[in-house]
Amino acid sequence: FVALSQHDEQGNGVYWESGAQIVPPHDVGISKAIKENLEPWPEAWNSEEALKSPLLKDPYQDTFTQYFKAIQKHCHHRDINKSSEVKIVHTSVHGVGHAFVQSAFKAFDLPPPYAVDQQKDPDPEFPTVKYPNPEEGKGVLTLSFALAVTEGASVVLANDPDADRLAIAERQDSGQWRVFSGNELGALLGWWMFHCWKEQNPDAAVVKNIYMLSSTVSSKILRAIALKEGFHFEETLTGFKWMGNRAKDLLDQGKTVLFAFEEAIGYMCCNSVLDKDGVSAAAIAGEMVAYLATKTKSLSQQLTAIFEEYGYHISKNSYFICHDQDVICSLFERLRNFGGKTESYPTKCGRFSISAVRDLTTGYDSSQPDKKAVLPTSNSSQMITFSFSNGGVATMRTSGTEPKIKYYTELCAAPGNSDVTHLKKELDDLVDAIIDDFFEPIKNKLQPKQE
Repeated sequence: FVALSQHDEQGNGVYWESGAQIVPPHDVGISKAIKENLEPWPEAWNSEEALKSPLLKDPYQDTFTQYFKAIQKHCHHRDINKSSEVKIVHTSVHGVGHAFVQSAFKAFDLPPPYAVDQQKDPDPEFPTVKYPNPEEGKGVLTLSFALAVTEGASVVLANDPDADRLAIAERQDSGQWRVFSGNELGALLGWWMFHCWKEQNPDAAVVKNIYMLSSTVSSKILRAIALKEGFHFEETLTGFKWMGNRAKDLLDQGKTVLFAFEEAIGYMCCNSVLDKDGVSAAAIAGEMVAYLATKTKSLSQQLTAIFEEYGYHISKNSYFICHDQDVICSLFERLRNFGGKTESYPTKCGRFSISAVRDLTTGYDSSQPDKKAVLPTSNSSQMITFSFSNGGVATMRTSGTEPKIKYYTELCAAPGNSDVTHLKKELDDLVDAIIDDFFEPIKNKLQPKQE
């Protein structure tokens, strides 16, 4: 329980009365209460009395009913859904999502998705996949692709085993499958949520009460959309506990939080759930696919349209494995004392000029007038973000649950710059420079990501 209260990176969490995951100081308070009650109370062993307690109740059916009632508020094209002929495959990857996604599609009047039979029932052995994580990409979706070909489906939806995340793949004209990144899905779902809201709210002045959120290591595409459309965008620390609590603050102020996401395929499309939710996201994505089909558009074509209107945002994320904490600390301390100078961060990385540095371990932010970071800081983890003069952003951070040094990079181009080949080459060069300049001194002590 203490471990869950401190680490939610893999989807585990302890929730406060707000419905959002706990943030400080509640984690400390819970840990303190546990330590003060390590010996079980004598009456805890009396199971007969426990069964008579008025506190004992099963909220499942009521929660089930209220949940689907809540997500139906985000169904905006029921007529299109009812007549849709788009075929979709869904896999729950041996987890709990199958029945709930089927019910969510029914609540939206969408045709039921084809279920991958070998993976639809919970199985803790995950016998058909090497890693039960759809974020890993095509390897997890092999059976889904086979079923899609058999049934003539063009889209695959995949939940992780606890169904709080969503991956999407689309069959291309070439017959190959495109698995969208978490950032690309953030762009698509963010666009869709705003598109539906705008259809329902023709009064442009109301847009000032609209908010979207994303974690600081996620794409800045929502920021670009917000700048053009007039709503508010905010970034938070990594983890939905921060986005959920910020959303609650805004809702309490009478604001509307339309959407929040993190690049690790986590999406909050329904603010009745102040956390990532792969079930409501699946139904909302299903409606988006049905709507686009009426415009003879694929998801890939719509993503291109978003980038052409708001600017291309190209991402490249990965990690190194390192089991030696001293090595990890030496990497980040070198960046804080670059060139042997105390409290001096690098100003260049290869041929790329660094325009700003934000260090959320120490609380330093060169872009702020007082040089102090706006976001909360913590010296228990490592996290430094570099902004580059060419529109690139790179964040290096340690994982809270795994022996990894993660890096997240994105090149944000201005609208009108559609030379994707050049943009990808520029981002590749930037990533190479980061690995050569920043990781080089400890490179022989790191293991690259296993593809």
